[in-house]
Amino acid sequence: MQTVREARQYWAPVWIVVDGSSDGSTEALRTLARDDEHIRVLVLERNQGKGAAILHGLRSAAAEGYTHALAMDADGQHPAAKIPEFMALSQANPDAQILGVPVFDRDAPIARVRGRRVSNWWANLETLRAGIADSLFGFRVYPIRPLVEIMQGQRWMRRFDFDVEAAVRLCWSGVRPVSIPAPVRYFRAEEGGVSHFRYLQDNALLTWMHMRLFLEFLARLPWLARKARVKSSRR
Repeated sequence: MQTVREARQYWAPVWIVVDGSSDGSTEALRTLARDDEHIRVLVLERNQGKGAAILHGLRSAAAEGYTHALAMDADGQHPAAKIPEFMALSQANPDAQILGVPVFDRDAPIARVRGRRVSNWWANLETLRAGIADSLFGFRVYPIRPLVEIMQGQRWMRRFDFDVEAAVRLCWSGVRPVSIPAPVRYFRAEEGGVSHFRYLQDNALLTWMHMRLFLEFLARLPWLARKARVKSSRR
């Protein structure tokens, strides 16, 4: 609820996708939406994963004529105060994906900070260093149409693998990344912080994802290399 209120303070409209939640928050969110015409609640009856929830929101937004959407997590880690800056950068670069680059405070779990370097290394290899400064940070602005087309064309990107694969595949489709720093906060358990990251399962999912992307990258390599040379010659 607090995240929704903070987001609404800085932007309108604000849409929330409830991904099969059973903690009673859905009704509270619907009550909040009844009092504010700029808040909308979309409900998935069963949990389908982060990527599936975002795809549901993107399809709904596209149906109403929206062209871009900012995605942020509901756990309070992402800085709502940065929303106007991200949206302004997207408006100035409508052909780009705006990727947040996390600025960690001293309370950030060291394993999470260091662990993301592996995924970042692979993402930069798979895109020939197209400019993905951080592949896992979910605070981003996406152009809706190309991302929906990518997701509808294959069955992956529905769970924790979404953030990395979205950035990589958008690069492959010609949507350039523009990176911007944003502070991130990790809440301790006594502050109500709850991590949904499943260390073994989600790391296995990321490993499988990068295996798939790397094999596809090899098939795309001649085309990506030509594209990189053309881009370099224009500088």
